[in-house]
Amino acid sequence: MKILLPPSETKRSGGSGAPLDLPGLALPSLYDERQAIVDALIRLADDEEASRRVLKLSDRQLEDILHNRMLCTAATMPAVDRYTGVLFDALDAASLPPAPRRWLGAHVWIHSAPFGPVGALDRIPAYRLAAGTSLPGVPALRRHWAEATSAAIAAERPGFVLDLRSEAYVALGPIATTVTSAYIRVVTDDGESSRALNHFNKRSKGELVRALAEDRPRIRSLRGLLDWSTPRGIILRPTVTTGVIELVVRD
Repeated sequence: MKILLPPSETKRSGGSGAPLDLPGLALPSLYDERQAIVDALIRLADDEEASRRVLKLSDRQLEDILHNRMLCTAATMPAVDRYTGVLFDALDAASLPPAPRRWLGAHVWIHSAPFGPVGALDRIPAYRLAAGTSLPGVPALRRHWAEATSAAIAAERPGFVLDLRSEAYVALGPIATTVTSAYIRVVTDDGESSRALNHFNKRSKGELVRALAEDRPRIRSLRGLLDWSTPRGIILRPTVTTGVIELVVRD
């Protein structure tokens, strides 16, 4: 099984790892696409006003321009530790013992805008780029990433893919029809979509991935996921839409 997570806009600064190693990231066939985005972000960082406009930065976010300028030289840290926010706080990977962290490294991809999907333990620098950004010198990110990312995921023969991404990141790498997958939609126990309850949506996804990392089950299908979740007290239910399952939360 592989799990696809969205990134977070908020990130920790700093790190203690060596500079970015693009060839060493998961899904290495995406090297050319990654290099093109990195080059474009570094060029953009040379123009502060353009960076503010394109990246929609406030005065308090100007440090992100420096982060982009130093993409190839800055210290790195594991992606799962780089991101903060509700989902990653609920996952709280830093507090996991070594075995669950290794499980995250083997089973979780985090789908970033500049690097595409990266392994949870792949080391990345701080950066600023969102899925909907129109980056000068690059086609729309959806056009830049979608076909190459879908092909790269399919080529990995991941077996079963659990997709917890937001719609914006699904668009940057749709799961190929040749790959068995399930997309998670978070709902409240009365059936209301949690799209309006963004906090519960993200928190529930983080808690689900943490539970999986703690148990480290061998899941090869949706049936296997459902069999694991029931005794765990996690409510997952299929829907009438093929490939979509609901994660039921109580707010």
